[in-house]
Amino acid sequence: MKHADPQSPVSFVANVARLPHKGLPVKIEADATQRAALAGEHELLSVEAYRAELLVTPWKRNGVKVSGRVEADINQACIVTLEPVAAHIDEQFEALFLPEESKLGRQGFEGGGEILLDADGPDSPETFSGDTIDVGALAEQFFGLAIDPYPRKSGASLDTGGDTEPAENEFQQKLRSLLGKS
Repeated sequence: MKHADPQSPVSFVANVARLPHKGLPVKIEADATQRAALAGEHELLSVEAYRAELLVTPWKRNGVKVSGRVEADINQACIVTLEPVAAHIDEQFEALFLPEESKLGRQGFEGGGEILLDADGPDSPETFSGDTIDVGALAEQFFGLAIDPYPRKSGASLDTGGDTEPAENEFQQKLRSLLGKS
């Protein structure tokens, strides 16, 4: 799995060359600097807490399975009022990896390499090179996917129909007074 520079603020490179049969547990608890970097990267007001618990286990002959959970407390700007909106993220995930030099990794999944996947299971395996996978960056990807792209403070509405909410009426009144219309 190739990640573009700069590396993830919560980067944790796991050596997968000789994984224990029971797997390699990885815990990531982001400090204040890492949380500030995550907030900047994901356009959040703040990341109050970030924790990832992962298990890196052998999969098939020479593949790797990473399963885990990422939890975070974040503050985003409401898309209507721009006021802070607090949210809790709790995302479980699973990902599969195959070495680039493996037969399936070389052929790809269209070139004759067949793999049966469970529709409810993880996505198609990604490839990795060398002996390491950045499992911290993987957890960050799932954290990013779990963020609400349209956070709203409760009661805030963009509707312009008949049922307007008080927050909208106040805005309309202020706009009218600024424009000098009554």
